[in-house]
Amino acid sequence: MATTADLKNGLCINFNNDIYTVVSFQHVKPGKGPAFVRTRLKSLTNGRVLENTFSAGHQIDITKIIRRPYQYLYKDGNSYVFMQQETFEQINVPEEHIENPDLYLDGQNVEIVIQEETDNILTVELPPFVIMEVTYTEPGLKGNTATNALKPATVESGAEIRVPLFINQGDKIKIDTRDRSYVERAN
Repeated sequence: MATTADLKNGLCINFNNDIYTVVSFQHVKPGKGPAFVRTRLKSLTNGRVLENTFSAGHQIDITKIIRRPYQYLYKDGNSYVFMQQETFEQINVPEEHIENPDLYLDGQNVEIVIQEETDNILTVELPPFVIMEVTYTEPGLKGNTATNALKPATVESGAEIRVPLFINQGDKIKIDTRDRSYVERAN
């Protein structure tokens, strides 16, 4: 069994009958009282983030996960079809395991997170950044870049992203998939 001394970012643990990954942690030793570890945990099954405090030396149950590269092929009803890149084996993943399903494009590379002991699919993750073309947005006004004003834009996957006023239809933009935000204009 591991203890809170073994915590590190990205570690997966069993906690409250769910599988969580450690987003951040901080070991605190107050002047009075015992030491403790303050953590932020993200559920791999439903994406919910919670904060929890463990006493120092508390036993934690580490679970092993595997990240496998797959390629997104197409949507089939309420599931998504992915192809394993080495064996060309295809699998169907239910929509509830997909993060940001409206940011998927045919042929896009993703990682499928699988629990090693049970071989269950926990989640499908996009790369941190994707580049997409803007298919529709209102035209920007020349010289209107003094403020940080944003406007809605539809990208080629159908997702709506807030972009700066100078972005026009046909531009390629870089999108942060973790918070669905505009990063920069891409070449």
